[in-house]
Amino acid sequence: MSPTRPILSRKLLAEALARDLAGESFADYSSGMFLAAPRRTGKSTFLRNDLIPECRARGWLPVYVDLWMNREIDPAELISGAIGKALGEFESAVSKAAKKAGIEKISLLRTLSWDFTKPQLPAGTTLAHALDVLHQISGQMIVLIVDEAQHALNSENGVNAMFALKAARDHLNGGSTADGLRLVFTGSSRDKLANLVLKSKQPFFGAHITPFPLLSRDFVEFVTDLWNQRLAATNQFNLEDMDYAFQLVGRRPEMLNKLLTEVSVGLGEASNLGELLRTGALNHQAGIWSDYESAYNDLSPLQQAVLEVMGERTLGKQAFSPFAEKTFQDINSKLELAQAEPNASTPNVQKALEVLREKELVWKANRGEYALEDSTMAEWLSNRHRL
Repeated sequence: MSPTRPILSRKLLAEALARDLAGESFADYSSGMFLAAPRRTGKSTFLRNDLIPECRARGWLPVYVDLWMNREIDPAELISGAIGKALGEFESAVSKAAKKAGIEKISLLRTLSWDFTKPQLPAGTTLAHALDVLHQISGQMIVLIVDEAQHALNSENGVNAMFALKAARDHLNGGSTADGLRLVFTGSSRDKLANLVLKSKQPFFGAHITPFPLLSRDFVEFVTDLWNQRLAATNQFNLEDMDYAFQLVGRRPEMLNKLLTEVSVGLGEASNLGELLRTGALNHQAGIWSDYESAYNDLSPLQQAVLEVMGERTLGKQAFSPFAEKTFQDINSKLELAQAEPNASTPNVQKALEVLREKELVWKANRGEYALEDSTMAEWLSNRHRL
């Protein structure tokens, strides 16, 4: 068995979000809580280790599904599978006995025929129906947590699943009794997550996206203490240098650990971390930044220009409208600066976007919206002439 990796508890944040979900604060998340933060900044770790235990402590039933876990499976199947698994955990003593006796199907509350041999919901069962049954047999408010929820927009079934969850929310929260469902959606791209809330035809139109609080000074103190316990007294990290390094890597724990390993083990110069970073002797973004550069250099001038305009829209928190006249003007300006032919047009931009999608640099929702696959690339695009 591998040793347990030390994890900073974020109990106070979990308690605050739980209060918001419960309606105990001024924030209203009854329509859904949408949390956005870049990849590898600790969202999923927080959900599993802090928010889910806090939900259980309040007597709620958390149901977690990660749509990034297996991108080969339709998001709608992943969601229904998570709900089906939760239902399966509420087998009564009678149903367990029936299963042991070879009876594969029972009726839950005389309304849902459940087949123990299959992990999915029974054919024809709506998500609203299944969540209603789960609420009734558990006697608890359900908190459905959909991690990397933007992937639901990759398929028509996924989009339909989002509308089904909205219907379940309206049904379970619409009576005179206590609410039966809370929905929590997280995403590694605000632009992608926004496709669930910004337009009137989107399932959660009107809900707002909340920036997920990134790890801060308490995490830096936690990590500094952990590392210094393992290092020699002459090879110790300085807290201020550590905080500076954490900011440089975009507050990503994994990237910080790689950097610290190189400095303390590879170079044996933990105490000089800040100086190494400030003088450029240590490339804090070598991995991810070089990946961006390599991908960018393989593109045609038009593809590069389209990507740059998308990056500018991302940093400006503006929607990217690929075939708008202003977009064509901005793309042509980039091409002229690169001394390339200014040939932005609907067919040319469409072809460029298709190539960018194939290279997994750009993401397209089922209904046609585009966004950067990794929003962090916008920062690199903005700074690339200075790197």
